[in-house]
Amino acid sequence: MSVKSRGEFASKHVLSRKLAFLLCFASFCAGMFFTNRMWMVPDAKGIPRTSRIGDEQFVDCYLKIKVVKNEANSSRGISGSQHSIQTVDKNISDLEMKLLASRAERETIMKDPRIYEDLKNVESTLKRKYFMVIGINTAFSSRKWRDSVRETWMPQDEKRKKLEEEKGIIIRFVIGHSSTSGGILDKAIEAEEKVHGDFLRLQHIEGYLELSAKTKTYFATAVSLWDAEFYVKVDDDVHVNLATLGMTLGRHSKKPRVYIGCMKSGPVLARKGVKYHEPEYWKFGEVGNKYFRHATGQLYALSKDLATYISINQNVLHKYANEDVSLGSWFIGLDVEHVDDRRLCCGTPPDCEWKAQVGNICVASFDWRCSGICRSVERIEEVHERCGEDKNALWSTNFMQTTRSTF
Repeated sequence: MSVKSRGEFASKHVLSRKLAFLLCFASFCAGMFFTNRMWMVPDAKGIPRTSRIGDEQFVDCYLKIKVVKNEANSSRGISGSQHSIQTVDKNISDLEMKLLASRAERETIMKDPRIYEDLKNVESTLKRKYFMVIGINTAFSSRKWRDSVRETWMPQDEKRKKLEEEKGIIIRFVIGHSSTSGGILDKAIEAEEKVHGDFLRLQHIEGYLELSAKTKTYFATAVSLWDAEFYVKVDDDVHVNLATLGMTLGRHSKKPRVYIGCMKSGPVLARKGVKYHEPEYWKFGEVGNKYFRHATGQLYALSKDLATYISINQNVLHKYANEDVSLGSWFIGLDVEHVDDRRLCCGTPPDCEWKAQVGNICVASFDWRCSGICRSVERIEEVHERCGEDKNALWSTNFMQTTRSTF
């Protein structure tokens, strides 16, 4: 090959190499351009996402709905569990109350051998359900007052037994012991008990300033001896219509925590030496304040659960100077229904007589100024004749049946 031929070939070869380089460079630039366009992240505003992103959103939405459903089901499960727990807690609370009541009853019974013997003698009747227990508060010096009650509104002998058996009504004079155990006062009560058999003896030392303590002991003892719908306290100088009392209480039967009486709110007496002086007057605020609402002490009634509450907590319930104030204070802070019924505190004739004539027979009658019937021994028979209910009312009413049909 000639020299000229080799030069032409070299020139062609050089051009091919440059062209290849240019083509490679152009390809590289084109690749960079298209690669940047593919990897650029578009603005989310106004730009719909690809189907892949839409699928992810759908899956995410489905998962969220599933989680919400699971949470709802879980919430319903938790709610049901909480309801079950509350039911169990209530049952446990009820059992604890019954256990505490049984312990309190046992302690009350074991304190007094007489009560223990009485309990053994009436063991067969303890399971029976009574309608009401009436405790007539009395004192050693009140023999004439007791006899006047026996001769008027309190059935005696076989009629009293019939009242217990057929009507479920227990009536007892309530008294404790003298400071001298076995002394002449106690022996007089024991002799009276042998004749009438209508006493409930308490493990309590009698004294006017000890009425609050006596009230606690009465309810604790009565609850331990008789299972009744209601427990009533009345003074021995008050006239009572038993059938009217029974029908009045029957309207509130089956209600929980009922406190029935003539509700009042008298002044707190701070000055010493006056009747009903309150030594702890400072607890009621400024001088001249009034007490909280409470039932007057001549007659009031408690449902079984409140009487049981007193029995269980008798060792920690505070005693004020006045018994009715003490009782009212024990229910402060409790969910108690206060029933203010003015028929439980009628006046003596002509007040109770006028009311009886128009068909509004009184449950109890007394004179406010005397905190009972003035000269009760002489006048209670007159009150009984003029304000007493029909003689057959007590025996023609089925109190237990009335209780069941009222609610």
